[in-house]
Amino acid sequence: MRRRAAAAPPSLPAAWLLLLLLGGSTAPLEGSEPVEIGTRWELWVDRALLADLDGATLRLHNPVRRQTVFTFDAPWEGPWSGYCTVLHDGQRWRLYYRGGGELTREVVCVAFSDDAVHWTRPTLGLFEHAGSRDNNIVWTGVEPAYCEAHSFTPFLDANPAAPADQRWKAVALTRAVPPGESERRAVLVGFVSADGLRWRRLQDAPLLVDGGFDSQNVAFWDAPRGTYVCYFRASRAGKRAVSRATSPDFVHWSAAVPLDYGDAPLEHFYTNAIQPCPRAPHLLIGLPQRFVPPEERGTVGEPPRPTDGLSDAVFMASRDGRRWSRLFLEAFIRPGPDPARWGGAHGNNMPACGLAQTGPAELSLYWTENYDDFRGRRPNLTRVPVLARGTIRLDGFVSLHAGYAGGQARTVPLLCGGRRLVLNCATSAVGSVRVELQDADGRARPGHSLAEAVEIWGDEVERPVRWRTGEDLGARVGQPVRLRFVLKDADVYAFRFAD
Repeated sequence: MRRRAAAAPPSLPAAWLLLLLLGGSTAPLEGSEPVEIGTRWELWVDRALLADLDGATLRLHNPVRRQTVFTFDAPWEGPWSGYCTVLHDGQRWRLYYRGGGELTREVVCVAFSDDAVHWTRPTLGLFEHAGSRDNNIVWTGVEPAYCEAHSFTPFLDANPAAPADQRWKAVALTRAVPPGESERRAVLVGFVSADGLRWRRLQDAPLLVDGGFDSQNVAFWDAPRGTYVCYFRASRAGKRAVSRATSPDFVHWSAAVPLDYGDAPLEHFYTNAIQPCPRAPHLLIGLPQRFVPPEERGTVGEPPRPTDGLSDAVFMASRDGRRWSRLFLEAFIRPGPDPARWGGAHGNNMPACGLAQTGPAELSLYWTENYDDFRGRRPNLTRVPVLARGTIRLDGFVSLHAGYAGGQARTVPLLCGGRRLVLNCATSAVGSVRVELQDADGRARPGHSLAEAVEIWGDEVERPVRWRTGEDLGARVGQPVRLRFVLKDADVYAFRFAD
């Protein structure tokens, strides 16, 4: 079937004005150093690779709630369960979470899954609860609250130099007297394990002492940067905030540095859920729970439920772990129509740390609902917290988007890292994507011009780009090029050069 003739692309001058108004980069045509991206996937989570936009936009895509996948209703769990972590151990998925809390004994629990959708509690027999070891507890606090189990967050250490008996690591809040001080206060301590089930303190001394730490603090081996990194609760300008520290060995840590959001307004971030991006681990993504305290909205005691504040979740991204792009200030996860997600307490709509690929083109993410620390004082409130699963497209946090009228975008100079260009893209039945290959100065390359581009339509996560001359980029490999995307009723989520 013959396809219709493509509409003429929009002119470029309006794009430069739009980028200036939006505070984006308009990379000059001359003298730009090419960005070496090799064959890795690049996502539109920031404007780092964009030179100009005209008629196209960057669009945030919200997850679709699918179902409740876990209910925290075991006797050792209850209304204050939360701070969830989802990860894969090489064979199956694990869900770590805090049971109990706030007013009761806190415990760290684990559940297993083969598909990251259906979860079961194993009987581990490691710790006793109410006279029985028939439970899934892997650690327990030595005090009723805020001690080791409150915000225990594990990770599977990807550092090839990690000893076998320290293949698993975790960070946790506790109360202690830091070295050289006399007062007991919050510090962050380290744990290690060979199997992620039997844990021990790494050392008596805390890892970090300059922070608040009273939420889910996240650590992991940041392979592209060759360092351990920890993102943790701190305070900044009267706001709940996130700071960062790094370590070569998980023992000796740098000073804490607040995250830099550029010109974006400071908001209360209760948690951070920072993690490497699937398929693009050089990019870091964060899903902070954004908290609105009662003094900002007057929410205490108001319908539909008593609450100590409102919360949703937002999206952010970084290429170095320090500077973060907050292109989108609107919510990534909204509370939605269920009144239970608007009331209660600060644990509602809190993203878990961790993403799971649950289909060829599907990512699952998780968040807690029905969290309620008022329940200890209001026994008539009977709902228990649950873990919800939502999905987005693979690479699908943000897309380069144009509507029916069409639009275009152009990248900064990139070093062509492979013989083919591959897109994760989707169009409507009348939509299309075409790509022109330009030199670093913005001139179309013969054989790869827009007029020679084969129109792409459909919905694929790995679609090769073709021109009349074929797919092979040939002599362009290793050379600086710009990509000019021309779209009509279409989304491009990611791209890469492939061998």
